[in-house]
Parts: sequence; structure tokens; C-alpha cells
Amino acid sequence: MWWVRPRRHARAGRCRRTASAGWCRRVQRSALSLAGGCACGFLVAAAVTADDGLPVHGFRVVASWPHDPTAFTQGLVWANGALYESTGGHGHSSLRRVDLASGRVVQQRLLSDSLFGEGLTAWRGTLVQLTWRAGRVLRYDQATFAALDELSLAGEGWGLTHDGERWIISDGSSTLRFLDPATGAETRRVQVLAEGRPLRRLNELEWVPVPVADAHSGADATTATGATSGRLRKRRDEIWANIWHDDRLARIDPADGEVLGYVDLTGLWPQRKRPHPEAVLNGIAFDAARRRLLVTGKHWPRLYWIAVPGLLPAGSVGGPD
Repeated sequence: MWWVRPRRHARAGRCRRTASAGWCRRVQRSALSLAGGCACGFLVAAAVTADDGLPVHGFRVVASWPHDPTAFTQGLVWANGALYESTGGHGHSSLRRVDLASGRVVQQRLLSDSLFGEGLTAWRGTLVQLTWRAGRVLRYDQATFAALDELSLAGEGWGLTHDGERWIISDGSSTLRFLDPATGAETRRVQVLAEGRPLRRLNELEWVPVPVADAHSGADATTATGATSGRLRKRRDEIWANIWHDDRLARIDPADGEVLGYVDLTGLWPQRKRPHPEAVLNGIAFDAARRRLLVTGKHWPRLYWIAVPGLLPAGSVGGPD
């Protein structure tokens, strides 16, 4: 078992977000040599405090599986027992269904070369995919990937999730926008603040129900290793967000945008192994049925199931189905 402690803060890199076809080909060749082994059993220490005073939780790798190292991951979602992925890059963007156990792409729809794929969510039998700067939100049939319709989007599209009623979109700033799924109209927005300071570069998003202890039982939400105590009765809905060029996930209160804390994934795939500066942590999917949190990155050769000790239980341990 390998132990490390969550770092106290992270500095942002200043690298190009876009990817030309030539650049993509070069990094794809580099990434193909990095499909290393499973990091199962990797465990970090308990929560510490960030420089802004907010709690920072560590993580435990429950399992990991191969991930296509040529995928410039922009969105990740688990729906109806399947893993779906949105990839980016002009000339390389796609919508995919991926076999979790092997990492093999079993279904794919390519986007036109002019579009840069971004965030992805599953919505009432459909898949909804953002584009970066094209001002288009694309919707597909979840089973066939047939194009259904599209909506207009003001500004840039980065991350996407939903709360059961509205789509929630990030655009690389500190703002989250809530949209009407029928019209695309903005219904409200929140500014994400960490102890009063804007948290910028918000990227991929996921709606995560975090278990909390029953106030009458006095039970902790999770054990020290992240396993459920068996006495949980309530949950707190949070938005978990990747932060571009940061190895932390931000935990956000959807009601007011307050940052509740961070999950530090430093060392999950070390910087020294990454083929280029844009091979950053990006992609969060929550399997509600088995309570699995899945994470990966752009051009990463592995996809990880992680538990967050003291916060998010490990869920049901078993095979990848």
C-alpha cells in the first residue's frame, strides 16, 4: 500500500487548450506508450486543510481499467449500466460508448472537423454534448447515437451535468449556469466562491449525492477506508468539478455556489508520466446504482474507480459491469 498526503494547494498551468490535428497525432503516439498497469490499492491520507481554509480529502483507488490513451477526454457519464465519453480536438471530437473492462470503444459517432467536443450528460433517454466555441448543444438518442436536435448556447461550453430538472454548464470561468432543457434558456446562475474568492477554470462537472450520517445514530458517513458504515439515512447533493490544470476536484453547493472542499487526486497519474502539458485530469462519472466514482484524464491510459475516505463510500466492490 502506498500512502501520500494531499497537497495544500495547486498552481494552474498556462497551456494551450485547443489541439491542432498535427499536435493531436504527436501526443497520441506518445500516449500509446503509456498504457501502464493498474494502480489498485493506492491510498492517500485523511483530510487536511487547504490554504483557503477548506477541507481537502484524499482518495483510495478501488479498481482501475484501461482507457484509450488517444482520447482527449472532455466529458464522462455513466448511464443505464454503460460508460459514455465525449472527446475533443478539431478533427478528433467524438461521442463514444466505452466498455469499462477493456477500454474498447464499442460505439462511436464522430463530430465534424469544425466542432470541438466538450461536456456530456445523459438526459431522459438522450445524450447531450456541448461544443466549445460553436455555440451548439447537440442531443442524440442514447441507444443509437442518432442526432435528434440541438440548442443554441451563448458563450463557451466546457462541463455539463444536471440536477434532474435543469442542465448545469461551466464555461471555464467561476460561473455555473442552469439551463432549461427544453429551450436552452438560462434560468439562473451562481458564482463559485472558495471562502469568498472566485474559483475559476471550472471544467467537467458531475452531480454527486454524498451520504451523510443519521443525526440520531451518531454514525460517521464513512469509515477511515471509505467503506459505508451501514447506518446512513441522508444525502447531500453536490456538484463535483474538475479545475483545468489542477489535480483537485472542487465540491460545490449547487444552491449558492459555495465551495465545500476539495478532493486531491495528486499522484493518481503522476505529472512525470504525462505525455504533454494538456494531459490533465478531466472526466468524472458517478455510477449511482453501485455508488462508484469514476475519473480519468485527457490522453490518460487508465480510468479509475476511487473512494474518498471520510466522504464518499467505496460502494459495491465487484466486477466492472
